[in-house]
Amino acid sequence: MMKNSILFILLSGLMLVSGAQELKVKANSFTSDQNTGVSVFSGDVNILKGSDELNASKVTISVDKAKKPTKFVAVGNVSFTITTKKGAVYKGVAGKAIYLPNKKEYYFYENVHLQQLNDKKEILGDEVVLKTTDGKAYAKGLKKEPVIMIFNIDEEKK
Repeated sequence: MMKNSILFILLSGLMLVSGAQELKVKANSFTSDQNTGVSVFSGDVNILKGSDELNASKVTISVDKAKKPTKFVAVGNVSFTITTKKGAVYKGVAGKAIYLPNKKEYYFYENVHLQQLNDKKEILGDEVVLKTTDGKAYAKGLKKEPVIMIFNIDEEKK
């Protein structure tokens, strides 16, 4: 019962921060430390907020004293769908993802494959940053591999 109460308190705080949108977290197991403000969700973690979705083997959420989330760290089989403020939809996979809600920025690491579905663009690299407020993405390649960008160009037939 205590575990469910802590989960409810944590999710209530997360929902307040997310404004009108509900934040829903599902996982096989959950631990929380109120002293440090760190909660760990493990096993088939699924996080939904509006049209955004994040899946991973493990997600650690850090909150401040007001129970507002300051950092999400997802590791293991990370997959995601994100809609930016300007309506661009990104879908992809990575080995690790960090989301900073105050900056509305995602940092993706390890074999990142990011697709912008609206414009049919793809980014492959070892480190990709996505800023959801302005819809900009930045990428770095591996030491041995370059960043790869793929564009789908429709050519007019004359």
